[in-house]
Amino acid sequence: MAFVQFTKVSLAFGDRDILKDVSVNLSASTKAALTGANGSGKSTLIKIMAGLVKPDSGERVAQKDARIAYLPQSGLVHHGCSLKEESDKAFLWGYEIQKQADELGEQMKDSSSNHERLATEQAELLAKLEDSGWYRRETLAEQVLLGLGFSREDFDKQTDEFSGGWQMRIALAKALMANPDILLLDEPTNYLDIEARNWLEKFLVEFKGGFLLVSHDRYFLDHTINDVYELFNGSLRRYPGNYSHYEKVREGELETLMAEYEQQQAEIAHLQEFITRFGYKASKAAQAQERQKMLDKLLANKIEIPESLKKIHFKFPPAPHSGQLVLTVQGLCKSYGGPDVIHDLDIVVEKGERLVVAGRNGAGKSTLLRMIAGQDKESSGSIKFGSGVSVGYFSQDSAEKITGSETILERLERVCPLDLIPKARDMLGAFLFRGDDVFKSIDVLSGGEKSRIALLELLLKPVNLLVLDEPTNHLDMHSKDVLLEAIRDFGGTCVFVSHDRGFIEDLATRVLELHPGKWRVFPGDYKYYMQRLEDEENGIVSAPANFALENAEKKSEKKEALPEKSASKLSWEEQKKASSERRKIEKAVEKLESQIAEAEEKKSALENQLANPEVYSNGEKAKSVQQEIQTLEEELATLNEQWEAEASKLG
Repeated sequence: MAFVQFTKVSLAFGDRDILKDVSVNLSASTKAALTGANGSGKSTLIKIMAGLVKPDSGERVAQKDARIAYLPQSGLVHHGCSLKEESDKAFLWGYEIQKQADELGEQMKDSSSNHERLATEQAELLAKLEDSGWYRRETLAEQVLLGLGFSREDFDKQTDEFSGGWQMRIALAKALMANPDILLLDEPTNYLDIEARNWLEKFLVEFKGGFLLVSHDRYFLDHTINDVYELFNGSLRRYPGNYSHYEKVREGELETLMAEYEQQQAEIAHLQEFITRFGYKASKAAQAQERQKMLDKLLANKIEIPESLKKIHFKFPPAPHSGQLVLTVQGLCKSYGGPDVIHDLDIVVEKGERLVVAGRNGAGKSTLLRMIAGQDKESSGSIKFGSGVSVGYFSQDSAEKITGSETILERLERVCPLDLIPKARDMLGAFLFRGDDVFKSIDVLSGGEKSRIALLELLLKPVNLLVLDEPTNHLDMHSKDVLLEAIRDFGGTCVFVSHDRGFIEDLATRVLELHPGKWRVFPGDYKYYMQRLEDEENGIVSAPANFALENAEKKSEKKEALPEKSASKLSWEEQKKASSERRKIEKAVEKLESQIAEAEEKKSALENQLANPEVYSNGEKAKSVQQEIQTLEEELATLNEQWEAEASKLG
């Protein structure tokens, strides 16, 4: 069995120890994740394992002929050949073995004495090629490229034509095609959509070699690995089990560690106070010196809490009130000069829904979100918002609007609601700006850092419809948990796109699936949606041959459900009358929604008055305000009943 072994590996950058006596053994049975806080040295450790970085000390031993494939986080670019030709470079090791076998064949022609030995060596090499699947490389290349989202039309494209994200997919494809003994993957899911992630998950489950990977996708890790290695303060520790099990075990350890940490902090504070008070008094000098020795000892063994495991909880501003009907899309079409990317889309989104838009790259997901957010108005059809709806939009382009020379902390405190300013450092910590990072100037930040700031600022705004395009990019697992909790608690409505399956499963209440020019809605959570797709693939339920046809049939069914006379058979006068009646109901619904919003605002203002010392300290004033609140609550109950009655008439 192939292996790579590392014994007491150490590496320091200046006075900072990145790795301290790290030992680990990777073999074909290794299915592991490497975790740790940002900047803990994960990428550096993987580069040492790949043989790209030399440690200061320690030993790296690899079995002879063991093949290792390494994928960095970013930065790889391919050019000068087609995708198919570039993919074939993954099999160079096989071509080399074939060359050696051919050379042995030539030697056998010229030698009779060593014929048996040469024949044995050649047979071993050819058997190695056969076992590796090298002779089936074209089929394997096709499977991997299609699985990672490339189309057959892409195979003959020049690699120079692909964007940075697709360049990394090419690099990942080559690493997988190489069929190595050990795979080292640093954030392999960063540039993959959810379909490609699902395919990679299945590939790794069936992969016969070993692998070590870094990922911030909990679902992906839970379904691929059986060991977790945590890198913390330069030390590496192994936790058997999947990632969720590691988190539970580590949470228990953290509780004990936190208690010890708080006790140590109290001791440090007590010693520092004594030294400050009595350090300059001659009568106490000896005692102060003794306390200083004790303090130095404590500081030398200071307990550190892993940033990635610190739990931060805070509430974002509540969503303003809106009507029950938040968003109505009718007959929406969008094209870029060719066939419609989005065709005749009809969907209604109600208050509190969390709609995920699913589909492969190019299906129109980001296009739809831009149109809903009002960023793209070049389309036909209509997008209407309900009463009181205010939209907050996030995309990766949001980073471009984050500019200036102020520090991160200064910017957040400037845009933050007053009651949340004391929590500004905690909020920034939750979005990966920890320690002195908060004092970085905005103009030196990377695109990913600016994206995190844009997302945090959006969540601090008083909106009730969040339109989020890939909000989990550039976030670690803890940050995703904070974001998930914030969206669940804010009480508004959310339409989003994400490639993080765990995030989608925990958040989505309904699924809109897009294909170019086609769409369909699944009235259930994401697990139901994935089960439905699996059932269609296995023939348990039939999949529609044509999405557009299916949508048309649904519209037809709705029309047929109308009492007696269908819309198509109504006379012009009857149609005019029905249309007039519907407009009256819609106006009544809008008026009620406006009245509800106004009453909610008055109630909120009165509740704020109760927090005023001038009111709550005055019994009569407090009683009067309470009576007004009670009256408004009764009025709201009546208005909501009237709204439900009118809204039900619209169907």
